[in-house]
Amino acid sequence: MGNGKPPAARRGGSRRRPRRESALLWWALFAAIAGIAWWQHSWRVALLGLLAWCLYEFALVPTLCRVLTPKGAACTERTRGRLFACGPAHQRLRNDALWRLAGIRNPFQQGPVHDEGEPGTVVVVSSDVRGRLVPQDRALIILASAGTLTALVGMVYGFR
Repeated sequence: MGNGKPPAARRGGSRRRPRRESALLWWALFAAIAGIAWWQHSWRVALLGLLAWCLYEFALVPTLCRVLTPKGAACTERTRGRLFACGPAHQRLRNDALWRLAGIRNPFQQGPVHDEGEPGTVVVVSSDVRGRLVPQDRALIILASAGTLTALVGMVYGFR
């Protein structure tokens, strides 16, 4: 490091993030479960696969935070699951957006969300807009919710 250059991890202002598993591994697992359900003619195994996919979408899918920063740009921090954000301030905004998706205000809201950033930051976007879900996340959360409900109804039906 005597050549005056910064270390490789700091060059360019960004750090290298560890690689995550490929989404293809998850989809191969779901395809295998679907194949087993088809081969055994078992709707119960198919429901189990559906429930696994819903869990994946809610909590395990590698995605980005996507909450808008006070200046209006989307947060690009990595997160797991469509229900989660990168930090506590962004999670509060995400929770509010999820409650709005259900059609009600967040009954657990703890007051106004304090905008992170440097002192003197001009807030371009309100907290209601900042926490808004992108259409892709909204659609997949609705599909996973419907899938979870379908799996639960199928399980109750299977008990008879």
